[in-house]
Amino acid sequence: MFNRVALVTGASRGIGRAITLALCRAGFDVVAASATIEGNAEFSTAMEASGTKPLAVNLDVKSPESIKEIFGRVLKEKSRIDVLVNNAGITRDGLAVRMKPADWDVVLRTNLDGAFLAIQQVLPGMMRNRWGRIINISSVVGQAGSAGQVNYAASKAALIGMTKSLAQELGSRAITANVVAPGYIATDMTKDLPDDRKQKILSAIPLQRIGTPEDVAAAVLFLASEEAGYITGQVLAVNGGMYM
Repeated sequence: MFNRVALVTGASRGIGRAITLALCRAGFDVVAASATIEGNAEFSTAMEASGTKPLAVNLDVKSPESIKEIFGRVLKEKSRIDVLVNNAGITRDGLAVRMKPADWDVVLRTNLDGAFLAIQQVLPGMMRNRWGRIINISSVVGQAGSAGQVNYAASKAALIGMTKSLAQELGSRAITANVVAPGYIATDMTKDLPDDRKQKILSAIPLQRIGTPEDVAAAVLFLASEEAGYITGQVLAVNGGMYM
């Protein structure tokens, strides 16, 4: 089989980096997209040390213009994108009563709008080729909610609904659309949580450990594979059992 082309957003660190590495090692032709990834020496060194060399492109998922430009560039160079992993995401936490409209807007624009616009860019080619994998990275917060994260929870829950609708629209073209919903994963986004909050979360995880980016990457790799061709519209929770 020829190498499938996979594009990962938010690829420079944490879960995105682990997904990028997993796809590269599995033989995918990977495009790593993030806001400041081109010329990022630390990322390049890490990739080369692993024996992989994805194409790195700067992408601002908040900007429709950036999405159109970068996806156009990748499609011109690679001729197709077979697998899209929408991983880019941010938080701007705060209680709803005091949340600034700007903090609501930027989270929804990044986590939800960016994913949808990226999907629109790859669909014509996937439909023409009658093969595709769309994998959206949601969160346990999108399933269970979280005080102080109404914007983040709304964006991640919306990804689930969007994915299920896409699965119904695209199934006849052999394009699958699925969600991976990580729980508490050891990343830069979670490392600064207070110790008492970390312990409370850990006590709610039946597997009694914090997840790793590699745990999430393994789920994405499976959903991107040929073997997952009869799975669509599903939410694969990678959370150690903290939400069932």
